[in-house]
Amino acid sequence: MSSIADIRREYKLRMLTENEVSSDAMEQFTSWWQDAFESQIDEVNAMTLCTVNANGNPDGRIVLLKGYDVHGFSFFTNYESTKGKDLSANPNATLVFFWKEIERQVRIAGVVEKLTDAENDAYYQSRPRGSQLGAWASPQSRPVIDRQVLEQNLIALQKEYGENHIPRPPHWGGYRLLPKTIEFWQGRPNRLHDRLLYQKVNNDWEFVRLAP
Repeated sequence: MSSIADIRREYKLRMLTENEVSSDAMEQFTSWWQDAFESQIDEVNAMTLCTVNANGNPDGRIVLLKGYDVHGFSFFTNYESTKGKDLSANPNATLVFFWKEIERQVRIAGVVEKLTDAENDAYYQSRPRGSQLGAWASPQSRPVIDRQVLEQNLIALQKEYGENHIPRPPHWGGYRLLPKTIEFWQGRPNRLHDRLLYQKVNNDWEFVRLAP
């Protein structure tokens, strides 16, 4: 078996040059998102969410992008979870997409805001019923004795609601990350990767090339 240090891959599929990108970071993200989506990448909307808690300790986990527009990037969770508490204490966060199949990475840094009740309700009601019940059944990030606790909670909720409407839990909802910077990374040979960093300046985007 090879050592970990010997694991390497040469990137050579594409390039990223200043004359081929949009002057608007969100338009550029849309172009890359479409490429990733059309490449049939598994869990193409999976992204790492990095937060910092009240003590200054960083944390990261995979969450799923559930929408984006000119304002920012949206995802949903339990507000009482570890990431929810982190974001309450410190709204600064980073999102990272890594689409290895097309040798691309996108890093997005900014400040989060909570989505409105209307936005939360609309998305919650679009989820499968099992996922709706799961939001009630799981005391996310809290210790439980064993998995049976979760299974019993789910069974009780199934009996309680039957085929009736399932309301959104008050502790469950979404966030929108409002980007201040977006970096586009394209793998290139010899580790001389292309990196273009967009920064928000007075509501406009400006970009520079970074050394890899």
